[in-house]
Amino acid sequence: MPKKFYAIAVGRKPGIYENWPFAHAQVRGFPHARFKGFATKAEAERWLAEPHSDTGAGKRLRPPAPARTDILPKSGEVTIYTDGGARYNPGPGGYGVVQLYNGERHERSGGFRLTTNNRMELMGCLMALRTLEYRDKKVTLYSDSSYVVNGITKGWARNWRRKGWIKSDRQPALNADLWAELLDLVAGLDITFKWVKGHAGHPMNERCDELAVAEAQRQGLPIDPGYEGR
Repeated sequence: MPKKFYAIAVGRKPGIYENWPFAHAQVRGFPHARFKGFATKAEAERWLAEPHSDTGAGKRLRPPAPARTDILPKSGEVTIYTDGGARYNPGPGGYGVVQLYNGERHERSGGFRLTTNNRMELMGCLMALRTLEYRDKKVTLYSDSSYVVNGITKGWARNWRRKGWIKSDRQPALNADLWAELLDLVAGLDITFKWVKGHAGHPMNERCDELAVAEAQRQGLPIDPGYEGR
């Protein structure tokens, strides 16, 4: 995934961040926050050097696009949204889950004191499926992690496991502990993984992000044994 730099001109702590959950915490709910994402740090620095107003005047970010109707819950199906991230990557991390089924809504979240973005994206999916009540229903799981979605839909994780958790480039596959459990969980389900663009205004994806960020900022987080113990 291409590296992203987030420049915050107006927020709780202006500056340049390389991790969206931590950057988001600086602008979420902040009046007239001004921020923008860039592919390079130099671009972010140039934009940050421009004059910016905290009164709403001047150049502003485009408002989020309307939520896509094709990722809304369907009657009789379980719809799951997940997100996860780690401050500083690696660093304190969290995950968030929203599950919807026939008007019922359940939220789950958790975090660890030292982990990674990808582990938290995977953990969000795992926690959703570990606690899934309606296992006989069709399930659609939306994640903004290409790593997770491609790992399942393109068969990457199955191939890694078949080859003893070695990738095609002969390097070890990371997060094998989480991938192994996820493969076992999806094996008995009628489930579809779909990618959704993150931070694009979809309310359930945004809610998962809020849960994940809040967990990553909590004190006294437990150890992620799959990360710290390896």
